[in-house]
Amino acid sequence: MDDRTMKAVLFDRFGGPEVLYVGRVPRPGPAPGEVLVRVRAFSVNGGELAARSGRVRLVTGRKFPQRIGLDFTGEIAALGAGATGVAVGDQVWGVLGRSSGFGSAAEYVTVRPERLGRVPDGLDLVAAAALPVATTAITALRDKAALRPGERLLVRGAAGGVGNAAVQLGRAYGAEVTALARAANLDFVRSLGAHHPVDHRTVSAADLGLFDVVLDTAGTDLRTVRRMLKPGGRMVTIAFDLTRPAASLGYIAASAVHGRGRVRFFSGNPDRALFDDLARQVTEGKLRPAVDTVYPLEETAAAHRALEAGGVRGKYVVKVD
Repeated sequence: MDDRTMKAVLFDRFGGPEVLYVGRVPRPGPAPGEVLVRVRAFSVNGGELAARSGRVRLVTGRKFPQRIGLDFTGEIAALGAGATGVAVGDQVWGVLGRSSGFGSAAEYVTVRPERLGRVPDGLDLVAAAALPVATTAITALRDKAALRPGERLLVRGAAGGVGNAAVQLGRAYGAEVTALARAANLDFVRSLGAHHPVDHRTVSAADLGLFDVVLDTAGTDLRTVRRMLKPGGRMVTIAFDLTRPAASLGYIAASAVHGRGRVRFFSGNPDRALFDDLARQVTEGKLRPAVDTVYPLEETAAAHRALEAGGVRGKYVVKVD
């Protein structure tokens, strides 16, 4: 096969998972200050579902074909001029920068080395692909909410990619963790360290009491969830309601001046220091990868379909052979 091209997951129109296919695109070369990574695995994230379906077309544009894939693990294959801090052969994980868009669902990806971290020794690269998103949980709990030992933490969407990491980290940070999840996933979130696994469909907010910190991964019903904060409590959300984006983002902005507790919203944009912290959490046994299912590259559409169906336990990971 021509080594000037590579396999990548593409779509030529907005739609359901069936629009995804594996095609061939030019293989990239590292520009000055960049590195070339041979991708071994990536995970499926909610933002990619929104992009593929066309719900954020104002951001992605309408030019096709479009790419998917945000995070990845792999090995450094080549260095661009002036790239420092990594070496050819290093096993790394990373997340594409905001300006790069999607594209890690491919055999190779170029990225600046400050967007990478070294995968801890002995951690399988396929399993490790479930963890780059955990940097979002670190930022949410440590930096945005300043979670302290002994505080009550509520994690909404506790069985998902960010949620499962937040349960583990909340326990490691010394919080009392209440985890909202589907009934079928309660044993799973309990195994991650949740003190109180709760079926979100059978328990009302009033039954749970008030919390010092709420981490929301759904972005819906923010007004109701916000009422669960204690005075002085902090709420962080990593999502907004895509069916009502203007109203959802408007409410988040208004929360800074109205009512109980500000809702802090952010999207993950990890750097090397954050990846180094992630590696420490893994090495110290405070965080472990939670992989639901591993799919081959040719079945990426099936991974998207499974995530849309709901009920994931951790992450759906795609292996790039």
